[in-house]
Amino acid sequence: MSIPYPPTAPPATTSSSTVPPPTPISTRNPLPLSAAQEGQVRDLYYKRVRSLCANEIRDFASCALNRTFSATWACRPQRLAMNNCMVAHATVEQQDAAREEWFATKDQRRKEREEKEAKRKEAEKLHHEYWGLDEQGRRIWDADKAGGKR
Repeated sequence: MSIPYPPTAPPATTSSSTVPPPTPISTRNPLPLSAAQEGQVRDLYYKRVRSLCANEIRDFASCALNRTFSATWACRPQRLAMNNCMVAHATVEQQDAAREEWFATKDQRRKEREEKEAKRKEAEKLHHEYWGLDEQGRRIWDADKAGGKR
């Protein structure tokens, strides 16, 4: 028994009742994210899961302190509790919540970037003034100090 490749679609009908409605566009996450942005969302997601399992992580860490490979056997109950907690809280809902948090703080991150860039430009301006540099970073020679030579 073979399946035809590519699969054939059922014949189209002209009845408007069989046409599926268009898929709604999500207004909360309107744009696809770049790899760097997805990494930021993933970091928020991991942070949220770790905060929910902080007690289990703390218990495992205190058990594993000053142990090497023996922590595998000595701290097995704590490790299993920590892993079970993290698996229980690592859900799609947490991923969606992290993505929504990322979009909610987008304007705040943009403002912080703009403030940081303004501070950098101000520091660069002061550096150029102090060392007597032009816009390209070259030394501006004063004709009086150079003895008329350049």
